[in-house]
Amino acid sequence: MRIDDVVARAEEHLVALRRDIHAHPELAFTEHRTSALVVEELTSLGLSPKRVGPTGVVCDVPGADATDPRGSLEGVTHPGVGHRRIALRADMDALPLEEETGLPFASTKPGVMHACGHDVHTAVLLGAAHALAALAEAGELPVTVRLVFQPAEEIQPGGAEALIDAGVLEGTEQIYAVHCDPKIPTGTIGSRIGSITSASDPVNVTVRSPGGHTSRPHMTGDVVYALAQIVTGATGVLGRRMDPRAGVNLTWGAITAGNANNAIPTSGCLKGTLRVLDADEWERAGRVLRHAIEQIAAPFDVEVEVDHRRGVPPTVNTQQAVAHIEQAAHEVVGEDGVHLTEQSLGGEDFGWYLRRRPGAMIRLGSREPGTPVTDLHRADLRVDEAAIAIGARILARTGVIAGLAPAPPKPPQVA
Repeated sequence: MRIDDVVARAEEHLVALRRDIHAHPELAFTEHRTSALVVEELTSLGLSPKRVGPTGVVCDVPGADATDPRGSLEGVTHPGVGHRRIALRADMDALPLEEETGLPFASTKPGVMHACGHDVHTAVLLGAAHALAALAEAGELPVTVRLVFQPAEEIQPGGAEALIDAGVLEGTEQIYAVHCDPKIPTGTIGSRIGSITSASDPVNVTVRSPGGHTSRPHMTGDVVYALAQIVTGATGVLGRRMDPRAGVNLTWGAITAGNANNAIPTSGCLKGTLRVLDADEWERAGRVLRHAIEQIAAPFDVEVEVDHRRGVPPTVNTQQAVAHIEQAAHEVVGEDGVHLTEQSLGGEDFGWYLRRRPGAMIRLGSREPGTPVTDLHRADLRVDEAAIAIGARILARTGVIAGLAPAPPKPPQVA
């Protein structure tokens, strides 16, 4: 197949691109060098990439009947009447970590590292661009494929929301992505229908009172005791008020209050994360949590403020989209290479796209067989670069397969 041949010829170049990006990581919304590299590479393929915001990039690879030059994004090809557009997405930002891999192409920026594989995701989508551009040039691309290079996946609010607001989904019917998984060997794929990642919402709770002497707790509101009751009680309330099948998890990461043994402080705070796998339960989880915390604190004569913000929604893969990307994966890694993957309580802002379009994200095995298991967001993360060509072949095939299949029904538009 032309896709395999093109990616094979480009593989060494794609690895070099990944190493360049890895050596020069950039944090959210500062991916200027990375996006410039992406624009240069796409332009070299005869494509016409466009900037979206300061560091986002979008580029259409026109299908055989993409004839109408108008579009929601200035200068981006708009499909002709009856034509279809499939979107593929990669994220580009790095994390504020000091790299500890010792690789010859390790980060040259102190305190910044590609520890989540976004450098690989970018190289994968560029590899898919090589293959799709070759198909388009030969008149063999049956559908327009939109390439979305997204900044700022690692922060909230992040790049997905900014790009959606800018119109990158206009005219598209489906969207797909891959995500590195260093826990599974290269040459294997993890997939599932439904929620593959969780909603992730930051929760901050502040408790205040006049404060006082620890010998007279009855004369003031005991901030520390109230915080302790919230820590132990809120999770229990959620466990009885939320559907137990929804995968609701509330975990506190920080608690601060006071600095003296014999003084009740005037304020204290909790910082934590609320995670929910079910999209419907996510809609009500914040209200339930806020009410629970206010009721738990009520007997202790303290003022309580709950700051719950919607971070990212669950990433919910649709059945038809999973079938398309699994078909592509089977063609690349074989029937035995595609496995049902576990659900993760980690957050991924690809979920914002899937609230507006059908689509799917799969896990791309990126652990060299026989090496120790590591994990994302670690300073010693190493990724098997053989995964780049595999991911590129899968994404390019997915665009073609999805474009040849019947179009899925449009989901209801949600906020």
